[in-house]
Amino acid sequence: MKSPVELARELRKRLTPEEEKLWNILRNRKLIGYKFLRQHPIIYKKIDFKNNFFILEFYCVKKKLAVELDGGYHDFNPEYDRERDIILNENKIKVLRIKNEEVKMDERKVLKKIIDTLNPLTDK
Repeated sequence: MKSPVELARELRKRLTPEEEKLWNILRNRKLIGYKFLRQHPIIYKKIDFKNNFFILEFYCVKKKLAVELDGGYHDFNPEYDRERDIILNENKIKVLRIKNEEVKMDERKVLKKIIDTLNPLTDK
């Protein structure tokens, strides 16, 4: 079984076109100076030396904001996403979900949505 870090490294090599497009905007503090990590593992529970974790597509540590891009796959399993968001929220991580189509259609609108979500979050 792969570790969370190994799995995250693999996912970084296989970004979707929409993830790649958004990453080029978020990387190197390009978005209003906030640092984002991509394919970042979050361990939310440890049971009997086994880590329960999620890998967040984009994560701003300072604001505890996860930005998740949702493709067609997410339409078939909304329960999983709902449960995941609840667990992340319980761990004080806010989740912003953006549809892949939004990234394709209107990049500026997506960036505004991310900035609007970042701004009211308090710095820790």
